[in-house]
Amino acid sequence: MAESNFVDYVKIFCRSGKGGAGSVHFHRDKLTSKGGPDGGDGGKGGDVIIRGNEQLWTLIHLKYRRHVFAENGEPGSAANKTGAGGKDNVVEVPLGTVAKDAETGKIIFEITRHNEEKVIAPGGRGGLGNANFKSATMQTPRFAQPGEDAVEGWFILELKILADVGLVGFPNAGKSTLLSAVSAAKPKIADYPFTTLTPNLGIVPYRDNRSFAIADIPGIIEGAHQGRGLGLRFLRHIERNSMLLFIIPADSRDIKDEYTILLNELKKYNPELLDKKRLIAITKSDLLDEELTDELSKEVALSLPGVPKIFISSVAGYGLTELKDMLWKILNS
Repeated sequence: MAESNFVDYVKIFCRSGKGGAGSVHFHRDKLTSKGGPDGGDGGKGGDVIIRGNEQLWTLIHLKYRRHVFAENGEPGSAANKTGAGGKDNVVEVPLGTVAKDAETGKIIFEITRHNEEKVIAPGGRGGLGNANFKSATMQTPRFAQPGEDAVEGWFILELKILADVGLVGFPNAGKSTLLSAVSAAKPKIADYPFTTLTPNLGIVPYRDNRSFAIADIPGIIEGAHQGRGLGLRFLRHIERNSMLLFIIPADSRDIKDEYTILLNELKKYNPELLDKKRLIAITKSDLLDEELTDELSKEVALSLPGVPKIFISSVAGYGLTELKDMLWKILNS
């Protein structure tokens, strides 16, 4: 996916259809000059519907579609005929899309399944025709209900990537290299910070034709929860991940300090992220000999007790099979 084509936030104006008015009519034919009321009901206004589509990965198709309108319902007519309902307007979105009220920021609903549909702006009900108001004391009602008004407003659609594993790390920690090594994803890779400017999703093949999804988001820096670096724009993409894989290079100045900073940024953004299962992958381990690996392993075990870890090298392919085994076990525990 081209970086310029990735859109995960849009603001759209939606307006449903107005309900059709009920009819005021009295039956007339060549044999009847003064028949009873037979005004039909108005048709229902169309809904604005949000539908999940597993084939979509971005909201780019809505970037320049700022207004979404449904059709109005038709008025009722003679002979108790109900007016035609207004046509719905269906907006397809990727799985993981959250709809919010633009004014209050309140979450309205989330779309997580293929073909799942939610109404974001319900159409107005059609008005009742005068035939509905006939009674023993009112034989000729000369009124009918108007249709209900349309619902309109500004709404925000936010995409949060659905993945089993979310990669968390500083810029240039090797997240994209790992993703390309364990999946068919081809993220941009270069030896400088912020190479990844958009989230990337990769499907990791596992034993017996099983698989799981990994999401690589742009690197986090200290202060990301306040908008530094690429900031809040992409932190939301790890909210839906089942577990977090922390990527820390073996040549890091202080592995515990780096892990603590990353964890702190997640906590300040959303404390619930700390409830997710975690695993630390120490990358670029091909730079270490066996003695240094043993020494660093003991040091990490002492400084970060209780957090599972693994030494890997995406370039050399070292430890990748063991990493996939650990991820699968944690995901299914």
